[in-house]
Amino acid sequence: MTLPKLLAKAQIAFNRWIRERDRELPCICCGSYNTSQAGHYYSQGHHSALRFNEVNVNLCCLRCNCFLHGNLIKYREGILKRYGQQKLDLLDSAARNRVKKWTKGELEAIIREY
Repeated sequence: MTLPKLLAKAQIAFNRWIRERDRELPCICCGSYNTSQAGHYYSQGHHSALRFNEVNVNLCCLRCNCFLHGNLIKYREGILKRYGQQKLDLLDSAARNRVKKWTKGELEAIIREY
């Protein structure tokens, strides 16, 4: 399987896991229970290293994730409330390493794990 196809398959598996993990929780940004999106605080396009970070990805409503472009101020408040300052600081620190070239082995492991 090609690297792009593995990446897509890993993202599908991971996002499905996020939706299952957060199924009882409201949108991390606005508190709505009309959720369906696995939204990234640090975008996967600009922060590929955080694409599969469990603190960075949470259940969001369509409005916050798509129409409000992540609703990032409220998203940050939601991360702080849900995970605490220490995990938020670790996430911010990890965001400094923006680019990650995922290997086939890493993606296969993500698919198996999630």
